[in-house]
Amino acid sequence: MTIRKLLWTVQKFMRGARRYRELRRFHGALAVATAVAAAAPLALHAPAEAAYLRVEEGMRGPAVQHVQELLIKAGYLEGAADGVAGPLTRAAIERCQTAHGLVVDGICGAATYRVLSGGAEYDPAALGIVEEHAPQVSRGGGRSVYVSATAYSAYDPGNGNRTATGTLVRRGVIAVDPSVIPLGTHVFIPGYGEAVAEDIGGAIHGYRIDVAFDTHAEALMFGRQDLEIFIME
Repeated sequence: MTIRKLLWTVQKFMRGARRYRELRRFHGALAVATAVAAAAPLALHAPAEAAYLRVEEGMRGPAVQHVQELLIKAGYLEGAADGVAGPLTRAAIERCQTAHGLVVDGICGAATYRVLSGGAEYDPAALGIVEEHAPQVSRGGGRSVYVSATAYSAYDPGNGNRTATGTLVRRGVIAVDPSVIPLGTHVFIPGYGEAVAEDIGGAIHGYRIDVAFDTHAEALMFGRQDLEIFIME
């Protein structure tokens, strides 16, 4: 009787120990999952890059022609797609925007394009579109350039506190593609102020810039924006 009771006690202890180990493994996995979920919003932004598109009156080129073809197909524009955005193209874009509850400004950007394309993002490479120059507008002694802008700081995961030119990463610095905006160029960014091109980045290609901030929180708040910046020449 005593031996049977002892065996029962040992079995009970073993079952309890097994449940304890299983519970610890569960709690460990839960802690890891929670940590990953909490860290995700703070991760360095690395969204899939969508090509920048802006078609408005006065512009010309293959992107304009492509948008005109979509407008014709959707019944908003009559005639041929000649690649020149005039008053008729602007009016056709406005009709599309009105029909779909978009901001009616006569400019085909990402939202208007998604409506015209049936939800697809603008992908010039897949469409065989090669833009020799980004859309630019003369501004006296300088010019404005449309860019896709993201933000960063020295406190983002994996970032250092020095730019490619050796200066400190700080507000007032932008990372650029030097073949598009040469290092040392001074620019004005509406809502941000003046900045100098002092940095480069592996993901910064073409008409895209990375705007530096003093804190990680500020960089996250900036997010990603399509902007018209002014080259100060």
